[in-house]
Amino acid sequence: MPAKVTLQRLAEMKAAREPIVMVTAYDYPTARTAEQAGVDMVLVGDSGAQVVLGHDSTVAVTVDEMLVLSGAVRRGVRTAFLVCDLPFGSTEVSDEQAVATAVRFVKEAGADAVKLEGGGEARLSRIRAIAEAGIPVVAHVGLTPQTAVALGGLRAQGRTAESAARLVREALAVQDAGASVLVIEAVPADVAAVVLPALDIPVIGIGAGSADGQVLVIHDLLGITEGRTAAFVKRYATIGADMVTGVAAYASEVRGGVFPGAEHGYAATDEAVEAARAELEQLRAR
Repeated sequence: MPAKVTLQRLAEMKAAREPIVMVTAYDYPTARTAEQAGVDMVLVGDSGAQVVLGHDSTVAVTVDEMLVLSGAVRRGVRTAFLVCDLPFGSTEVSDEQAVATAVRFVKEAGADAVKLEGGGEARLSRIRAIAEAGIPVVAHVGLTPQTAVALGGLRAQGRTAESAARLVREALAVQDAGASVLVIEAVPADVAAVVLPALDIPVIGIGAGSADGQVLVIHDLLGITEGRTAAFVKRYATIGADMVTGVAAYASEVRGGVFPGAEHGYAATDEAVEAARAELEQLRAR
């Protein structure tokens, strides 16, 4: 079995310029898929609110729901570094609330690290408090879906002078606050490239050009997600279409009397059949 991926290993990969591979997972089967594929990091993202639970945005998912998803993924992951998103509303009140939530993900779900979005003053305080409690933090700047409304919607960041300057400022600030890893989402590659050399921690990109690693939602890359996906998504399979084809074929065979066939059942002895008949006759005679 490969060695467990740790923060030290991620730092070594960054130093050696060895690309870090990260995907999301939200249940045991997808966790096993990620593990068997040999990815380095698995994120239980609050994007599970949309791709697994059917909500319109990430803000609807609760701590308890995220803990259920995270626990299932933990049982499927052995070597990959497991990161769990702290959902909206679970860290905003105070540093104490944030630490308490982070502790739950470590104790109840086995998280190796927790992820927080944003790089404003309040978020820096939360990152600092959680890190000081001994829990590794993955920071997230650029497009932050939990607060997308304040950013004008789910749109790329760093495309104006003000936004680009804020990205640089927040990226350096979360590192200084104690974040161990940084995710940069939906930022022009040229803008992200400005700040990358100034960061000592591993940087994972998603729609932000080349970084120390990349992350994609597993449902997106496997072609399970319905409808339009973000510009930064590349599909590597068509599992969603294959699933529909498979279920439709099953439904057709059931309706046509083809399935189940004799080969899909179990053999019984004549004695067992006769005993069943005798029992039925006896019950009917009462």
